[in-house]
Amino acid sequence: MDPHHQGHAFHMVDPSPWPLTGAAAALLLTSGLAIWFHFNSMTLLIMGLVLMLLTMYQWWRDIVREGTFMGHHTPPVQKGLRYGMILFITSEVFFFLGFFWAFYHSSLAPTPELGGCWPPTGITPLNPFEVPLLNTAVLLASGVTVTWAHHSIMGGLRKQAIQSLLMTLLLGLYFTFLQAMEYYEAPFTIADGVYGATFFVATGFHGLHVIIGTTFLAVCLLRQTYHHFTSQHHFGFEAAAWYWHFVDVVWLFLYVSIYWWGS
Repeated sequence: MDPHHQGHAFHMVDPSPWPLTGAAAALLLTSGLAIWFHFNSMTLLIMGLVLMLLTMYQWWRDIVREGTFMGHHTPPVQKGLRYGMILFITSEVFFFLGFFWAFYHSSLAPTPELGGCWPPTGITPLNPFEVPLLNTAVLLASGVTVTWAHHSIMGGLRKQAIQSLLMTLLLGLYFTFLQAMEYYEAPFTIADGVYGATFFVATGFHGLHVIIGTTFLAVCLLRQTYHHFTSQHHFGFEAAAWYWHFVDVVWLFLYVSIYWWGS
């Protein structure tokens, strides 16, 4: 009897060093960031970044091999991956819910220390109809292009899928550039009381999610150029598209709440 033969459709994952190196990278990044803030030394932070990038490359390479070339991502495994992604996005919803809670808790009943008004006395808010509105249009357009990419993959239109993915990627990078410019020119800082704290933490974490989603889509674009996706088997891209749509929806809530209503 063949000891390597399995009589089921589930993927028994082989032992891997990448969770351990990933945990070490996270430890180095957090401690390195604290040391950089307090002692102006970037050695640990750079070590953590290098280890994280190496872990990302090798762990993703292994998963691509398992799913694309080794046939381990059978329909039951794909179903489990879908549930996992849904639960992850649900956890992200609650993550952002905390920031919205903090914002509305402070803005709906401003304390006397804030001047009894919102925005607090002395704060000049950003104009919601300038860069924030442009960023909203950019993200909504990227939602259209990522849906176009999905339909192109399902229809076997490889060239269109590459074009639309590239457009989504460029729109994501443009959004990040615009937000960086907005932060640079903002008339208040994260130290400006509860307004500055809620603004920069909520929009900053959203910006981080845009960067993560852009990276996710860049890997999908690379995989698409290497013929990894078929019309029936492309969950790697589907997960990226779900994540991108989630990021779009969070931005709409941020725009309406913090930029428009909160100003």
